[in-house]
Amino acid sequence: QLQASGGGLVQAGGSLRLSCAASGRTFSDYTMAWFRQPPGKEREFVSVIRASGGRTYYEDSVKGRFTISRDNAKNTVYLQMNSLKPEDTAVYYCAAGRPILSAIRLAKMYTDWGQGTLVTVSS
Repeated sequence: QLQASGGGLVQAGGSLRLSCAASGRTFSDYTMAWFRQPPGKEREFVSVIRASGGRTYYEDSVKGRFTISRDNAKNTVYLQMNSLKPEDTAVYYCAAGRPILSAIRLAKMYTDWGQGTLVTVSS
């Protein structure tokens, strides 16, 4: 089970930190990802941190602004979002899975999903 939190309303240029707490699994065995769904659009990949080694990947539009991290002792993954833009407005979802590297950005590769947390960035 995944529980996402930390969303809210922020002005452009501001920051938010999302958290996703996992329970009922060996957290460190799973690759953890963040996806988002902007209003009226499909869900899209944002960032991922691998289970082994902790390597990270980002969608191009968030590189340099967002940072994903994980604390295996706390069974939690974070998404630090800086320099937020209105186009970052979306419902953000955390996900857990064991995707192969070539498919690590595909939502269908993730088996467990959080409930989503809304991030609204005003201009």
